[in-house]
Amino acid sequence: MNLWTLPAGVVRCLDTLRRAGHAAHPVGGCVRDLLLGRVPGDFDVCTSARPEETMALFDRTVPTGLKHGTVTVLTEEGPVEVTTFRREGGYADGRHPDGVSFDVGLTEDLARRDFTINAMALGPDGEVIDPFGGRADLAAGVVRCVGDPDTRFAEDALRMFRALRFAAQLGFAIEDNTLAAIGRNAHRAALVSGERIKIELEKTLLSPRPEWAGEAIRLGLLAHLYPVKNCPDLTELRELPAEVIPRWRGFCGKTGFPLERLPVERALRQGVLHPEREVIKTLALSGGELAALGLKGKEIGAVQKALAEHILAHPEDNRREKLLALIPFGQAK
Repeated sequence: MNLWTLPAGVVRCLDTLRRAGHAAHPVGGCVRDLLLGRVPGDFDVCTSARPEETMALFDRTVPTGLKHGTVTVLTEEGPVEVTTFRREGGYADGRHPDGVSFDVGLTEDLARRDFTINAMALGPDGEVIDPFGGRADLAAGVVRCVGDPDTRFAEDALRMFRALRFAAQLGFAIEDNTLAAIGRNAHRAALVSGERIKIELEKTLLSPRPEWAGEAIRLGLLAHLYPVKNCPDLTELRELPAEVIPRWRGFCGKTGFPLERLPVERALRQGVLHPEREVIKTLALSGGELAALGLKGKEIGAVQKALAEHILAHPEDNRREKLLALIPFGQAK
């Protein structure tokens, strides 16, 4: 009996594939989350059906990655990514397979995945299919590569950032051989786009253990952007709101990491590099009140900036009387 609660759209997707004679399994992160007692954010399905066969079985599909075997099936409950069992061959760019072949079964498909905790599937009766010990690693709280970690990271350098992110999000440790392999392969991080690095670092920073972002510096994953490997303890980042600007500001402030080396949106860049601009909006003393004191034009802006910088260090001083006392003008009353 299947003990797992799956969304109705996923169940219909699996049933349709299986009735047509194909193997079909929930796979990867959704299985990991179910085993951890979490609600998966999305469900992926792997199948023996070729992409064209999948598209023929469903009324609404999107060919999101046909050359890699992926079709998105649109259900009333949301999209389901359906990917054909595949073998990957060659990784000339250190990020993507040069080609894939679909002449494999489930076990070989699971063998190409990054970490054991992401290399599990569910069988038709809800049984956990776990050829690489992912369930034991979940119980032990360990992030471990499937097979040889040097091979996994040579295939796709982004996996090194993902290892840090999973450790941060799940509260896990990184298995010793996997961690050592990250250090050996850190130079490969230069093959990863700035956009993807930013996404993974941000997910790490927003996690319950944002200090794991510091490991990206210590291990050399950011050396092509910031040639420094010394990093202070970042545990106090946990005390900041789990929001994008405060966590990035804390990370860059403590490590010196130059945010502008990553492709970030203007609002984030301004919020991190010029935090006083946001504080000015919250000052207990308005620009109009400063003008009434006899300040003009650039003087008002300069005073607001100075007051904001003070409040960043002493937020308890954001009171009208205190701000008036801080203004370096004798006429302020």
